[in-house]
Amino acid sequence: MMLVVVLAAGVIASWIDLRSRRVPNLLTMPLACAGVLLAVIGASGLSATDAVLGLLVGLGVMLPLHVLGGTGAGDVKLMAAFGALLGPAGVLGAFIRMAIIGGVIALGIAIQRGRLRETLNGTALLVARVDGVAASLEHPAVNNKFPYAPAVALGAALVALGL
Repeated sequence: MMLVVVLAAGVIASWIDLRSRRVPNLLTMPLACAGVLLAVIGASGLSATDAVLGLLVGLGVMLPLHVLGGTGAGDVKLMAAFGALLGPAGVLGAFIRMAIIGGVIALGIAIQRGRLRETLNGTALLVARVDGVAASLEHPAVNNKFPYAPAVALGAALVALGL
């Protein structure tokens, strides 16, 4: 059951994000509740405590990326919702897979947009925590943003599939 929910939610979240550049609360909040409910009724293989901890871990690993300007709030809530389905260890695995997949996607998009050097320089400045970099990277004229839900969904799907 959990596998079907993760895969379906990932496809839906990715499709919406690719079309609108948003991951709506109308998807993430019921998904998080479903993760906890599936644990409570014993249908996910997680305890209710593990589902809640997974949600908190998913939130915790993604929130700093959002604060630094690397992801949107919807991506944070999507990872938290997947955490309720995957548990704390599963969501950490999903996060690692998402980071790798997202990095590959970001490099591909930077190359396609002819912005590889600027993207790598901006990332280095962001990691070094230079003041004002996040705001300048988020400026619409810079053309750095791309939908991140597909990377989040793929990371969660790989864990759900046992890969």
